[in-house]
Amino acid sequence: MKVKIDTREKFHVITILEKELSANMSVNLERYVKPFLDANVKNVIVSLAEVENIENDFAKSLVNLQQEFYENNASFVICCLPKAAEFQLDQDGILEVMNLTPTESEAWDIVQLEEIERELLN
Repeated sequence: MKVKIDTREKFHVITILEKELSANMSVNLERYVKPFLDANVKNVIVSLAEVENIENDFAKSLVNLQQEFYENNASFVICCLPKAAEFQLDQDGILEVMNLTPTESEAWDIVQLEEIERELLN
């Protein structure tokens, strides 16, 4: 799987550079994102701007990763999902459990708000 990783002060942006995301690619994504759980900067934004089709099992793995990050006090936000893929995931009932924003900028805002929330709750 081809990805581009951009590290910022409070998060990492992982842009997936593939058109099709199949179930067997979820292991590759895990290999990229799970090490961030042990890093100083744990928060991850996954940009799907280049993606045209997402298999149901890959989407489920995104939801599982999202849950794992939140269990470890880290944010995991998905952004830039194309409309066709969004419609498909909505039909499959997966979209409603995803932390999804239309733009990368909005994903940054979510991560920063969640960081403030975690600081206040601790």
